[in-house]
Amino acid sequence: MKFKSLLRLLLLSTVVSFAQIPSKQLKYKNAQVYNKTFNLQHTKLDVGFNFSEELLYGKAWLDVTPHFYATDKLELDAKGMLINEISIAGKKLEYHYDGMKIYIDLDKTYKKTDTLHLYIDYTARPNRVKQEGSNAITSAKGLYFINPNGDSVDKPTQIWTQGETEASSCWFPTIDKPNQKTTQEIYITVPDKYKTLSNGMLISSDVKKEGFRTDYWKMDQKHAPYLFFMGVGEFAVVKDKWKGKEVNYYVEKEYEHLAKKIFGNTPRMLDYFSEITGIDYVWDKYSQIVVRDFVSGAMENTTAVVHGEGAYQSEGDLLDQNTWENIIAHELFHHWFGDLVTTENWGNLTLNESFANYSEYLWVAHAYGKDRADAHMQKEIEGYKKGDNLGKHLVRFDYVNKEDMFDAVSYNKGGVVLHMLRNYIGDAAFFQGIKKYLTDFQFKAAEAHNLRMAFEEVSGKDLNWFFDQWYYGSGHPDVSISHDYNILEKTVTITLKQSEDAVFYFPVNIVIYEKGKKTSRDLFVDASEKSFVYSYEKYPDWIHVNADHVVLGEFRQHKALKEYKFQLQNAPHYLDRMTALKELIKHQEDKDVFELVVKAFDDSYYEVQVVALEGIDLSNKHAKRDVIGKIERLVKTAKNNFVKAAAIKVLGRLVYFDYQAGFEKACESESNLVKTSALEALYYLDKPLAMKKAKSLPKSVKKAIAFPLSKMYFKNRDVEEMSFVAGSVIQGMHLNNDKEINELFAKAFQWIAASNNVQAYRNLVADMVVKGKQYKKYNFDKKMISMLREMVYKQEKSNNSNAKELVAVVKSGLVQLVE
Repeated sequence: MKFKSLLRLLLLSTVVSFAQIPSKQLKYKNAQVYNKTFNLQHTKLDVGFNFSEELLYGKAWLDVTPHFYATDKLELDAKGMLINEISIAGKKLEYHYDGMKIYIDLDKTYKKTDTLHLYIDYTARPNRVKQEGSNAITSAKGLYFINPNGDSVDKPTQIWTQGETEASSCWFPTIDKPNQKTTQEIYITVPDKYKTLSNGMLISSDVKKEGFRTDYWKMDQKHAPYLFFMGVGEFAVVKDKWKGKEVNYYVEKEYEHLAKKIFGNTPRMLDYFSEITGIDYVWDKYSQIVVRDFVSGAMENTTAVVHGEGAYQSEGDLLDQNTWENIIAHELFHHWFGDLVTTENWGNLTLNESFANYSEYLWVAHAYGKDRADAHMQKEIEGYKKGDNLGKHLVRFDYVNKEDMFDAVSYNKGGVVLHMLRNYIGDAAFFQGIKKYLTDFQFKAAEAHNLRMAFEEVSGKDLNWFFDQWYYGSGHPDVSISHDYNILEKTVTITLKQSEDAVFYFPVNIVIYEKGKKTSRDLFVDASEKSFVYSYEKYPDWIHVNADHVVLGEFRQHKALKEYKFQLQNAPHYLDRMTALKELIKHQEDKDVFELVVKAFDDSYYEVQVVALEGIDLSNKHAKRDVIGKIERLVKTAKNNFVKAAAIKVLGRLVYFDYQAGFEKACESESNLVKTSALEALYYLDKPLAMKKAKSLPKSVKKAIAFPLSKMYFKNRDVEEMSFVAGSVIQGMHLNNDKEINELFAKAFQWIAASNNVQAYRNLVADMVVKGKQYKKYNFDKKMISMLREMVYKQEKSNNSNAKELVAVVKSGLVQLVE
């Protein structure tokens, strides 16, 4: 498919330039096509469970209509099931079932004006499902029984479902495509001790004989089958409200007192997202549930969002920062983008995930300010650039597996693309365009073209060129920047040169700092090489291209040390200050540079402060007592715990015994960050006391600060804590950017691998399996398999009394990783 557009863009506020956008061909080599032959109208389910056998006994009533053509055949998705009966009005139908689909011979030919009322009696067997998950959603069997027989004392019994992409059909027959929309009812029969959660409202709870209860959930608004949810378990239900609607948090009893500290900003998010979209949250309620062993981070099931146990945080964690809050915002925004308006097909997944990704930026900016939001977006950009993503289109149909769509292109890049679009058309047009799109397609499915046309209708701008290169193209600009000064005429020519392999068109913000003032221009790059000429009175202090950091790309520019000095002191964007600081930290032998690093202790954004503290060189000749005094004051007065913890670490490196009393006091802090830094600092002064304090910590706190504790335990070669250390080995070896820590935990791995400690082996192998699956897209599973084989080799060559049992533990892990 080709897109051509004639651009009329105002350059330098006066000159009009015309550019022909080059067309790019959409490739359909492996195109995934789904023809809609029937429409779901209503789904009614009645389910019960056999916990020990991990089975669901179900009855389904489906109301469906032919989409256009008259037909006497119907195909339904139903994976791994036993089909007991299919009938219409009591009349049994003939069908063929291949384990994935049911091919039904209807009792007559039905026209598009007819409605079929189909009944199916079935048994769902999730462990018989063969389809595979993705890097984002690690399993696809739809229905999960957690500790069903109660064998584990550390894990509750739960049942939960996960439908995306097409796994709802593992627990009920349906047409399992994102462009289907259906209302629903579900009757769930469970032992009376369990709570249930599903989409819509709980209409009734009917207590049965012999300790069972049937909960009846009903949803009158249509949504896609992959958004169906069912959760069962012993949960505390913490109640909240938004505009009279129920907002509930389902958590394990242990976390009941923390539920509102974790999820309590949800009503504020509902206010904010309703305001910016122009559409109030439309659904009947909003519930969130935290489950064990979830196969992803979280999932936006309509009105019944499920979170993995990473949502659980201790009091000390939450005092420092709620690390799950971005995910809470992400899943909520899906209730506009994904649930209300759903992608027509998985090739257009950007309509769901890019908006949800961008909502994280929007919420953080609204709640915590621009610096933190910009820092969050930069991490998203880095995540996109790290992966093998440059050749992928944002909208694409030539994927080998639909699960491949769940990547850093659909999420990270897509969110940044929306930010660029917002910047190009302006806030008013962007948010009015969102409102139009959501209004026109509510309770329907859409494609990226529909989004483009909504923005075009509101703004009046032709956006074909933008969507052509950012949605239907791949990669991003790679730009080298040069400056050519004409001293006689006092002009500077700024030239932007792109790689010839990928030429992008984009508006760019250029800021020139001169004589204490700054001049900002928004210009348009429409060629592989573009130059702009500026006049100046005094030689500029800094010429900054892409100064607002809106354009996704690489902008390469050589800078002298004096420019980095100026940049650190004057840049409004956190990333420019951070970039300059990291460069200047390398040059602290320069007194002026050292003083600038110290000055960065007072930066407006805490991450810059932390980097300055971590990078300060107190051993050089410029270090003075007043600098140490400033760090001491930060320990006492810093409001941000990340800054306070970093300051304690700096003082800890000095090994001054005068600080011991302060470190001991800080060990009692409610903040886990501060407590951890204080323990590490105390370790350098009084190792036995630090170890004693560490061992006396409550179990919940030990769990929260497991990684730094593990470092201390291993440095001390504490055999009693070997099993505890085992849980942090993989993080330390492979998921930390500090080379010293990598080497430390590589030694910890060898320590455990050669040991006779069964529990340490179990903990290490369990973590290797989890991390191997979690980071499979980076071939982490292969790395874990190699390490597991090394463990087998060590035990087979050892004289350990538990060698056979240890080898069995490892081989079990190998089986799980290669399944």
